[in-house]
Amino acid sequence: MPIDATHPYDETNIFARILRGEIPCSRVYEDDYAFAFNDIAPQAPTHVLVIPKGAYVSWDDFSERAPAEEIAGFVRAVGRIAREAGLVEPGYRLLANVGPHSGQEVPHLHVHIFAGRPLGPMLAR
Repeated sequence: MPIDATHPYDETNIFARILRGEIPCSRVYEDDYAFAFNDIAPQAPTHVLVIPKGAYVSWDDFSERAPAEEIAGFVRAVGRIAREAGLVEPGYRLLANVGPHSGQEVPHLHVHIFAGRPLGPMLAR
């Protein structure tokens, strides 16, 4: 069910629980700012979720409240994950859903990295 990204952060969301080690995942990457893991229901041959370690509901929330160092560290982590996975050539897609119209399901900022095949148009026609 889509969430409203303007609500306060929910410490019981699944990504917060993954960050605390309460729920196992297939970890791909971790540093001071980001944690990345394979999606349990991949929508492409490569489907990695990248989440900031801080408590942010959405990209809007993150860009408004996170310190510049944290924003830069997270964005750099997303790029590093794609490079280290060899996705730059032939290409990949980044997706961050925000709020109910986008279909955001987990109230913790997350970026999807999709790759491994031609992905087609950005939105269904």
